[in-house]
Amino acid sequence: MSLQSKCFSPFFKRRTLGLVITAAFLIAACGGATTPPAQPTAAAPTAAAPTGPRVGSFNRPIVLAITPSAEVQRLTTTGNAIASALGQATGLAWKVQVPTSYAAQIEAVCSGQVDVAFIAPLQMTLLLDKGCGTPILAALRNDESCKLSPTYNSQILVRADSGITDINGLKGKKFAFVDAISASGSLFPKLVIKQKTGQDPATFFSGTINAGGHPQSVLALYNGQVDGAASFGDARIKSVCGTPEPAAGMPADILTKTKIIDKAGPIPNDGIAVAKALPADIVTQVKKALVDYSKTDAGKKNYKDLFAWDGIQEVEASFYNAMRDAAKLGGVAVGAEAAKTPRPPATVAPSPTTKP
Repeated sequence: MSLQSKCFSPFFKRRTLGLVITAAFLIAACGGATTPPAQPTAAAPTAAAPTGPRVGSFNRPIVLAITPSAEVQRLTTTGNAIASALGQATGLAWKVQVPTSYAAQIEAVCSGQVDVAFIAPLQMTLLLDKGCGTPILAALRNDESCKLSPTYNSQILVRADSGITDINGLKGKKFAFVDAISASGSLFPKLVIKQKTGQDPATFFSGTINAGGHPQSVLALYNGQVDGAASFGDARIKSVCGTPEPAAGMPADILTKTKIIDKAGPIPNDGIAVAKALPADIVTQVKKALVDYSKTDAGKKNYKDLFAWDGIQEVEASFYNAMRDAAKLGGVAVGAEAAKTPRPPATVAPSPTTKP
């Protein structure tokens, strides 16, 4: 019997296990498939080991930037208190920084020099446009219903005896805005005028002024300098909670001599953003620590002292889309305006000492 006939003879089907094993070798000899011997394989590629100290370590602390909106020493002191609490909660090292301007703060985030930043809402849109950071939390403040909210409103006022009942009644009239880049005093009022009248705010009125402040805008209306005015809601009163009382500097009859005919908003509050390069696990820790701290007595005090925050709330990046739309309509070059921010008041450095 040839080797080929042995390979396919039924004889092999009736043998014991030992013969079956032998048959396996015969099949191989007859051209049957066999598993080739394992060949050495190249080692699987591994992720490149991170270079430099770990983020959050003593040699690479998380850098927290505070918006330069007040005197540096006060911001630094309160910021350090917050950073200390965050360090205890996360087990990570922190360092506080007060940039020289809004523009410098955004550039620091984009260049990797800042990891977490407390940022004003208009500048938040600049960060998003550059694509190097994202908002994670927004400030909470009491709204006009005395409830905590991540947004607030603008209001449009007229004199109570004017006979004007809506925005259309202001066509061809004189109007007071607050400032060209004020969200509630200019950008959002212009947005609602465009939306409700279909007309360009620049030509809708016979004339406009920038009053320079919210109280000044309201008083320009009260004094008859303009027919309508914009301000945050409600700039006329001392507090949104409790019985309305005229704010400091307002006439006693301000609430009876002026009235609200429309509102604009909601306007996003300022908030907290993280750099795009900050590891996701650290972002999660930071977000939780910031929120938890806002619920403590110390956290409530320090957030209030820092930016008059009454709490914070998690948000998505899209939360600031309305601000971007309003800035675009207002023709505001956010980057250029951020660069105009004056340097915050300096703190006198202490005298050198030889003590450790």
